[in-house]
Order: sequence, then structure tokens, then C-alpha cells
Amino acid sequence: MSAPTPRPGRFVRSPVVLRDGQWWLVSGAGSILASDPTFTSTLDCFAQAMVAADQAVADLRARESEPPASDARGQR
Repeated sequence: MSAPTPRPGRFVRSPVVLRDGQWWLVSGAGSILASDPTFTSTLDCFAQAMVAADQAVADLRARESEPPASDARGQR
């Protein structure tokens, strides 16, 4: 199975933004491209984990909203 693809945008409560496949550090004073391969690799892993967690939560919520499975043996 392939790894989830991070969505462009900002991490919640962080100065990190993914734009056009590149990580940027953003503040009120401006933006700077994150170019350190170790740092950007860690950001990629974190972003993939966030996408996977979001998907797991969505799957759980979908399962909760499904009607309960009926008993295959039938009931009297």
C-alpha cells in the first residue's frame, strides 16, 4: 500500500506550510523555503501520518453511522 499524500496547506498551530510540493516556514515577517533534507523529510513523514490519522478517524465515523450488521443465522 502506498503512503498517503500530504495535502497542500498549513499544519494547524504551526508556522509550516506545504506549497507546490515545497515546505515553507511562515511568520508575520515573511516566509523562508525549508531546504534542509532531514527537516523536510521529517515534515513529509509527519504530514503523511496526519493524513493517515485523518483517514482512520473518517473511517471510524463512517462505521459508527452504519446500521448494525444483522445476525446471519436469523432471529425468532
